Amino acid sequence: MSDNIALIVGAGSGLSASLARRFNSAGMKVILAARTINKLSALLSETNSHAYECDASDPDSVKNLFTNVENNFGKPEVVIFNASQRVRGPITDINSDEVKSAILTTCYGGFLIGQEAAKLMLKAGKGTIMFTGASAGVKGFAQSATFAMGKFGLRGLAQSMARELHPQNIHVVHVIVDGGISSTEKGRVFKGNEDSLLLPDSIADTYYHLYQQHRSSWTWEIEVRPWVEKF
Repeated sequence: MSDNIALIVGAGSGLSASLARRFNSAGMKVILAARTINKLSALLSETNSHAYECDASDPDSVKNLFTNVENNFGKPEVVIFNASQRVRGPITDINSDEVKSAILTTCYGGFLIGQEAAKLMLKAGKGTIMFTGASAGVKGFAQSATFAMGKFGLRGLAQSMARELHPQNIHVVHVIVDGGISSTEKGRVFKGNEDSLLLPDSIADTYYHLYQQHRSSWTWEIEVRPWVEKF
């Protein structure tokens, strides 16, 4: 077993896949977690990764994930929370149960993953925890109250954890992805000179850089955006 492990929660074909490739290319063992892992078969083969089913909004599911990872591979050196859920629409029309489910995934799920990661890393005396934020975490857009609540809460969680855990040699980072991510699956494709979308591989490079930062100059929050994106 090794402590050179990156655990990515909320794995899919977009940013998480790029993160898996980036950390795997650096020689780290990558573990992926998602509600449904059938869709990850190609990525698992490409990166020689392992996957576990996990509902990030369920405490027992999260505890089982970390127990399995520790028992089968060791304590993760890096944990990345990349799960989220959206509900769009006028504030008067959006379904309250859907809103609750989304916030439980986007924000409460971040707390559960962060809590379990911190428990293991405090024992190890080191580690890095990263949370994927969004424009909605600093700007509440119209008809996007649910996502704003979830991402604002996630940002507050990351800031609080950073202040608590940095002095204990655990690096906590909040990455604000300010703009759309290029994705063939979602029909948003980077077309060379337009530069209107973030490339997931470039975002992944930033995550890896943050992981490598010396503790004398740790970043707790960073924004990544295309150079043509308005602030």
